[in-house]
Amino acid sequence: MIEFRSVTKKFPDGTVAVRDFDLVIPSRKTTVFVGSSGSGKTTLLRMINRMVDPTSGSISIDGEDTSTLEPVALRRRIGYVMQNSGLLPHFKVIENVATVPILNGVPRRRAHQEALTLLDTVGLDRSLADRYPSQLSGGQQQRVGVARGLAADPNILLMDEPFGAVDPIVRAELQVELIRLQRDLDKTVVFVTHDIDEAFLLGDQVVILETGGLIAQVGSPSEIMAAPTNEFVANFIGAERGKRALSIRSTGSGDILVDSSGRAAGILVAPTAPDAE
Repeated sequence: MIEFRSVTKKFPDGTVAVRDFDLVIPSRKTTVFVGSSGSGKTTLLRMINRMVDPTSGSISIDGEDTSTLEPVALRRRIGYVMQNSGLLPHFKVIENVATVPILNGVPRRRAHQEALTLLDTVGLDRSLADRYPSQLSGGQQQRVGVARGLAADPNILLMDEPFGAVDPIVRAELQVELIRLQRDLDKTVVFVTHDIDEAFLLGDQVVILETGGLIAQVGSPSEIMAAPTNEFVANFIGAERGKRALSIRSTGSGDILVDSSGRAAGILVAPTAPDAE
């Protein structure tokens, strides 16, 4: 569990990115910070692994105050995935993935073998291990970035708009892949995005932020969609524009879902039965 208690971050230029922020991030769930530019979402994420330190207040991980921990050691036990992957361009894929385990003292041969296994985990062919990042597509680079974030087998994985720089089709594939990984690996994931649809797709807990890190609403996607707390939230999620108010329209080809303006928004499908135990 990650807990923010009365956290404020004021930068030297006087900008208050976050003010008096309180939140509990549950273990083994995906919490998404979503908001526009200036909402403090990336600052909040980076305070978890001490890439940014709070001006006041405290952040704890499983009851341990992070301010008492050595920053570099803390970062090495927390996975971090950023936009544009952040891969080292002069390192091959396998070296990028194995970097943190080797820094943590894992023998190189073992670290490389475990890196190959991680390529399997994120859906990449092992033949890519000896390529450089520039030889990969954007989606492949992001998958390598996720593998690197998982390489030290962290309990916590921080993801800062990791799919924002790829095209919509690849982005959708990566979102599905993250859902699968979370189901299989059971990590505590903290994800930052400006896209409310991405937040609702990925988040068990969604935190909608206003400027300055003010919490507009916290809840599951269904809770927020069913009962926005105020006009800001309703507008942010699209309820005020009718994007979330769907109805059924019959057509010559079958029934479809439409929004309040009559635009097609989806189709109805029969629910699938859960897998038998």
